[in-house]
Amino acid sequence: MANTKNPSELVAGLILSALVALVSAAAAHVLEVAFGRSVIEPLVLAILIGATVRTAWGLPQRCLSGTHFAASRLLEWAVVLMGCTIHVHVLKTMGAGLLAAIVITVVASICTTYVMARLMRVPHGMATLIACGNAICGNSAIAAVAPVIKADHEDVATSAAFTAVLGIAVVMGMPHLAAALRLGPAASGILAGLTVYAVPQVLAAAAPMGPMAVQLGTMVKLIRVLMLGPVVLTLAMLHARRSGGHQPSSLPARRWGDVLPGFIVAFLVLASVSATGGIAPAWADGAQALSRWLTLIAMAALGLSVNLRHVAAAGPRLSLVVTASLVALTAMAWLAVQCVAL
Repeated sequence: MANTKNPSELVAGLILSALVALVSAAAAHVLEVAFGRSVIEPLVLAILIGATVRTAWGLPQRCLSGTHFAASRLLEWAVVLMGCTIHVHVLKTMGAGLLAAIVITVVASICTTYVMARLMRVPHGMATLIACGNAICGNSAIAAVAPVIKADHEDVATSAAFTAVLGIAVVMGMPHLAAALRLGPAASGILAGLTVYAVPQVLAAAAPMGPMAVQLGTMVKLIRVLMLGPVVLTLAMLHARRSGGHQPSSLPARRWGDVLPGFIVAFLVLASVSATGGIAPAWADGAQALSRWLTLIAMAALGLSVNLRHVAAAGPRLSLVVTASLVALTAMAWLAVQCVAL
């Protein structure tokens, strides 16, 4: 881990990450104006631009602590603020069959991806990050899972880079896939909500399929995000037993703060408060905007920690696992749509 005791080094890395984030937001806006629609998400651009900068020019030593802080702490804060935007009451408008299909799809996707990755000899940490990222909410899930399983920072960055690349493909291809499968607006929205990584990407992917697709896609996606808490808690318990022995009693009481990180607790608390209407809409909107900016800066920092040569060096096995995971998730999502008969 980089040394974070030097304030000037911390600030240098944060400034560089913020600059990459601003360039990404500006570039995405220019492309949207030029093409009349959203072409690529700023989050994706931030990772790609950051990775390009790192690969082409390297990263100064004095920026390491700041980029590490941005990629970890800022993203944790962004996850916490996401809790203010979770509206559990949407569950009341959806049938039990669809809710069950969402949960089953997420769990099945995690298990399938993890097994595929391990069969392809992908390390445990990387396999877990890829599985959770694809199944739940992309980079936010990777960020939430990483500190719980003590994932290597390079694995986090590489997983996020793969997610960024595939995220573009999913957003651009979803309307065409829905049309090829002859799905109606509601079914198309559910397919997008079960497959696309981030909420903004769901909006972009579902928009061409109409308002109904956007509404249902967003609700389904929010439920996938809600799965983040239980999944992280489960992984935390498994990791604690894996690290401390096979007996539950081997986990000292003082380590429970590591088992369930504070930012996940804060996320769940804010989500519960938001679900009961305890957060004013204006505050929720502000939290969402701040969360997006923190995430954007964090993604820029993650990009700056990725050397694309290392991603290429990951080899065909990891590329195959990530692609196969997305294909499997899409197939499961399509089966879910068929089961709920929408």
